[in-house]
Amino acid sequence: MSDIEFELNRAGVRELMKSAQMQEIVSSYANSARSRLGDGYGTDTYVGKTRVNSMVYADSVPAKIENSRSNSLLKAVQK
Repeated sequence: MSDIEFELNRAGVRELMKSAQMQEIVSSYANSARSRLGDGYGTDTYVGKTRVNSMVYADSVPAKIENSRSNSLLKAVQK
């Protein structure tokens, strides 16, 4: 075993999780998943209380039906 001590810089991590760079990274993942889906899907990225959040959602009725039948959102995100 080693005697290395590690102290996490919580303020730095908090700043990183809310940064514009993190927003770009998270947004690119959401847009990548959205590109694997057809028309009728959308993305949204926003800065929440503790971190950047992004979501892909079915925006139209046909997309909601497709997602309900085939779980297309989950499949697109997992790739």
